[in-house]
Amino acid sequence: MRSCMATALVLFGAAAMQPASAQEQDWDKVVAAAKKEGSVTVYHAQLGAPHWKAVVQNFEKTYGVKVQEFDARASELTERIRTEQTSQRYVADVEFHGDASILLQRQTDFVAEHGGVPNMKNLRAPFKANSHSVPAWVQVICTLVNTNHVKAGEEPKQWKDLLDPKWKGKMLTDDMRAVGSGATVFGVLYRKYGAEYFEKLKTQDMGIGRDLQENSRRIARGEYPIFINQIVAFASPLKGLPVKVVAMEDGCPYTPIEGAILKGAPHPNAARLLINHLVSKESQVIYAKAWMGTVVQGVEEELTDPDAKRLAQIKLMGSIPLEDREPLLKVATDLFK
Repeated sequence: MRSCMATALVLFGAAAMQPASAQEQDWDKVVAAAKKEGSVTVYHAQLGAPHWKAVVQNFEKTYGVKVQEFDARASELTERIRTEQTSQRYVADVEFHGDASILLQRQTDFVAEHGGVPNMKNLRAPFKANSHSVPAWVQVICTLVNTNHVKAGEEPKQWKDLLDPKWKGKMLTDDMRAVGSGATVFGVLYRKYGAEYFEKLKTQDMGIGRDLQENSRRIARGEYPIFINQIVAFASPLKGLPVKVVAMEDGCPYTPIEGAILKGAPHPNAARLLINHLVSKESQVIYAKAWMGTVVQGVEEELTDPDAKRLAQIKLMGSIPLEDREPLLKVATDLFK
């Protein structure tokens, strides 16, 4: 019996090793095909963020594959992909987009199966890949304050603190009526605090800006003391200026950003390779150092900067599932006419 068990274990071990070897060989073929394709066109909403550029440059240097980009707001990405897919004029290879947007595109058959990438095995809970998309990073949305106008210790500590009359006319917001960080904050807070919260917030006479990078700079210049839906990573380039990211005690809304290959992609292997590169530990550490939320294991221990460590531990409040997105956008549109 012992002999049979030993033999069985040897055979099991050999069988277990074989698929991994086959997978490595298959992935080598993907890499070779991607290099032959020579380029990849990616759609994303990083708005020129330095950490994104660093990851892309590393990809180009490592694989010799040129990256072409369309960098715009999430709502603009959605419309451009819809136009290309419905007209069958395929330009984009891969997108990095909110999980709800990709799920909606799956329903309209705009997204192809990716076939798997090796670095999926490093994803940490609660992030999971599926047949059509792979988690790439988490876009966490907190609040940005100007430290010359908001004294230390007087920052809003919870979302309900934004209703304090002392902040009337002193807050800036992204447009909550369009897909993006404004809509995410609206949806998550609406589900948690209800319509009454926003009826009160509306009376605070907030300024509205649709350029996320410019909104952050307006806070740094002191045009407004508070920007209420700051994508945390987009504040990283403002280090040294009089600004501070405030992580609310009740949590920060977020959008899981996933990578997906578009139907008809001209360079599908390069698209797959780029997704794998984005979820490598090396790329994720670059993201974490720039204050972006990460999706793989083993990143936090690589961080030495106190701000990066603090922001890597932000309490996540929630995101917007697909079935709630359109109804909540309608509510926001009706409220902020």
